[in-house]
Amino acid sequence: MEGAHNPDRFMGDLRQILSQGRKRIGILVGAGAPLSVRLDDKGKLSPSGSPLIPGVEALTTAAMSALSEAQGDALTGIKADLGDGVNIETLLSRVRLLQTALGKSKVHGLDGDDYKQLGSDICAGIAKVVAADLPKERTPYHEIVSWIGGTQRAHAVEIFTTNYDLLFEQAFEAANAPYFDGFAGGHAPFFDPVTVAGNDLPPRWSRIWKLHGSLGWKIADQVVVRTGNRESADLVYPDHLKYDLTQKQPYSALFERLKQFLLTPDTVLLAVGFSFRDAHISAVLGEALAMNANAAVLAFQFRGLKDEEAVRKLAFEHPNLSVYASDAAVIGGVEGTWRPGDPPKNWGEIRASFWGSRIAKEPPSFLLGDFGSFCRFCALSSSSDISRSAPDTPADEEAAIVEE
Repeated sequence: MEGAHNPDRFMGDLRQILSQGRKRIGILVGAGAPLSVRLDDKGKLSPSGSPLIPGVEALTTAAMSALSEAQGDALTGIKADLGDGVNIETLLSRVRLLQTALGKSKVHGLDGDDYKQLGSDICAGIAKVVAADLPKERTPYHEIVSWIGGTQRAHAVEIFTTNYDLLFEQAFEAANAPYFDGFAGGHAPFFDPVTVAGNDLPPRWSRIWKLHGSLGWKIADQVVVRTGNRESADLVYPDHLKYDLTQKQPYSALFERLKQFLLTPDTVLLAVGFSFRDAHISAVLGEALAMNANAAVLAFQFRGLKDEEAVRKLAFEHPNLSVYASDAAVIGGVEGTWRPGDPPKNWGEIRASFWGSRIAKEPPSFLLGDFGSFCRFCALSSSSDISRSAPDTPADEEAAIVEE
């Protein structure tokens, strides 16, 4: 490490930004976010429960649970070919490569058409797993929506997410808070790239941009519509085709919105639950940050800095991207361990919202890489008298796995 960073200083500045409502704020949310919502076997919130939507390994297993015996045998063969580190991304990439390359020839017992069906079935399995409903109890999603709606704003908060689930939509609707997701109409809302590119709606209307698509999207007569039916899932799944697919509508408009957001003066993008291993999103971020020195990205990472190499590298290339990992940070291009100083008067309870032990008897660490802690910090940013116990979600290995 090259130095040390005091988290009190940076979180004090961030807390002020969050409470004032003057800056243009965006939030980039990855697949690590739903891991903070845990349910017991009765469907009630519980710190020791299972994630509402599982991590990558569990998602891979669940998405394949309904496959036929022949499909399962083919995937077993593919896993053996790929070796260690197999996940849903690498499997789908190989399946779709075989789909386009084989024709009537067979590999692991399946021909090209069979692999096309296998890819479709895996995607349907993913959609089924991520179709979970947000509990009616108070969750991090409810808390962050409360923060968004509880402050008078000069600009709308924009949420960019790679997730296919409808958890943000459900949280906004539970709070009767208006949002716009790029679709217009009532009977079969259609995607409108012109409105996505503009800023005609009032600031109280938050924006939700689904960068990889969403449950309920469907292509009808070459137009993307929102059906309200979760079985419709025209998504950009994490495979080798992802970059090509994002050059088409509606994805090209959504990625352009992300780029233009970062090119606007005086903007802050807060990233949480996002691994930065998604090369085409990182490329957009890097290009925009190089073009606009007045934009800032703050990346809150769950794991230690040495395990966050993708975003660490990006932070060295772009000083206006800062990484806040559990044990260390890269701020202004300078890497250093966390070293809290002597807290100012009445600061102890505020510090507890971003610094503490994730589980009993563990040394304290930076907490905001956990989506639940991040949302709580945002919700409490306007309070001068806060009381916060240890985080509600345990730190286990699964919560450290994110995938876009």
